[in-house]
Amino acid sequence: MPRGKIHQGAVIDGFTIGELAHRGGMAQLFHVTRPDIDFPMLMKVPEMGAGTDPAMIVGFEMEQMILPRLSGRHVPRFVANGDFANHPYIVFERLPGKSLYPMLDELPRPADEVVSLGCRIAAALGDLHRQNVVHLDIKPSNIMFRETGEAVLVDYGLARHLQLPDLMDEEFRLPYGTAPYMAPEQILGVRSDFRSDIFALGVLMYFFATARRPFGDPQRMKGLKKRLWWDPVPPRALVPDLPKPLQEVILRCLEVNPARRYPTAAQLMMDLQDLTKVTLTGRAEKLKRDGFSAVIKRRFNPDPIELVRPQVAATALSNAPIVMVAIDLSDGSEELGDALRMTVSRIIEKTPNARIACLNVLKIARISLESDLDADGNNKHVARLVQLKHWAEPLKAPEGAITYHVIEAVSPAGAILDYARENVVDHIVMGARANSAMRSLLGSVSGEVAAQAPCTVTVVRVRSLAETAE
Repeated sequence: MPRGKIHQGAVIDGFTIGELAHRGGMAQLFHVTRPDIDFPMLMKVPEMGAGTDPAMIVGFEMEQMILPRLSGRHVPRFVANGDFANHPYIVFERLPGKSLYPMLDELPRPADEVVSLGCRIAAALGDLHRQNVVHLDIKPSNIMFRETGEAVLVDYGLARHLQLPDLMDEEFRLPYGTAPYMAPEQILGVRSDFRSDIFALGVLMYFFATARRPFGDPQRMKGLKKRLWWDPVPPRALVPDLPKPLQEVILRCLEVNPARRYPTAAQLMMDLQDLTKVTLTGRAEKLKRDGFSAVIKRRFNPDPIELVRPQVAATALSNAPIVMVAIDLSDGSEELGDALRMTVSRIIEKTPNARIACLNVLKIARISLESDLDADGNNKHVARLVQLKHWAEPLKAPEGAITYHVIEAVSPAGAILDYARENVVDHIVMGARANSAMRSLLGSVSGEVAAQAPCTVTVVRVRSLAETAE
């Protein structure tokens, strides 16, 4: 059993307890130090007095199981755990600054700030999901930022690790979470869908953009379930100058059926990085809630919600990859273009939720006085976009599945690699030029990308007539 309350000056397992940093309803946070560790740390200690909610203790157990398995810039660095038989605790990195919670007194925020916050949080969620963890409690108080700008997700007491036993689900029947941010499937007891975190991020962006929670703050199950059939007031009805693409993104995140949301946080981040590439639907135009008849229909004849089993959720990310197709429009080889399209067509056929990013690098000189117009007086950037769309037209991909990007850069390989890293690309598809003396002397773009890419690279090559004859 625990030996008693922790107090300042005590030494536990080599950690010297400092001042109390925060006291919450479920736990206390203390500043701690240890001679062999040179970065700031906090010790989280659960409250375990009379009347303690058993779910809090189980949640603390879950956090002790999950946090040591996480790594990267988007989670606090884990240091140590303390056993429940003696002193239960978790020691982790202390982050500078405060969470987003104090900003709730300064809402609404400008649209560009909402987009920036959403993009950074989506990046953190993407990293967390790739480590097989659904957070299930995304809210302002659980989001902090490093000095370098990356979002950091904290508090894993309600989280679900898809490769560990889910003690919360095994021991309790009521849904746990923070009422305004809970996804419909979470309310129905599903704790294994990454898209629940995307819903919560949609709630956060809506709240920060409008100063109003899309579904209020219900405290009873009856109120929570209303979000299964009542749609929120469109953000542009509350903030008329909100960009249509931002409303499109937010309302897509808030779809009742997870199948209609973004399939991955990485795809959401990609849209937030450039709203001009967002495909607009009826969501972007909405200025009022659905009529009463539509609500009644959803209430008594609801759309089936896609409920994801843990085994299925574990493979969901691989079924919705971001695939970048690097297209050299100056090559002019029809055979290579056809071969690239064939490869991409097969990817779309096998993974219909894939996001295809068609990329062309407009190479520029290091010091250049070149005109941005071509020989016919057309803007080079716009002309390349038109060419990319023409190239992709035969793919017949679903609306919104393909985006087009022209990047001006000195180094084509460097631009491709930077884009892949910044957008968490899962697969790069590109063509290889025919053999030439210059290519042999300087090396190829495809070779450089394949050697340094953070993901799978497929290099498509067309056999020459000589090779075919052999």
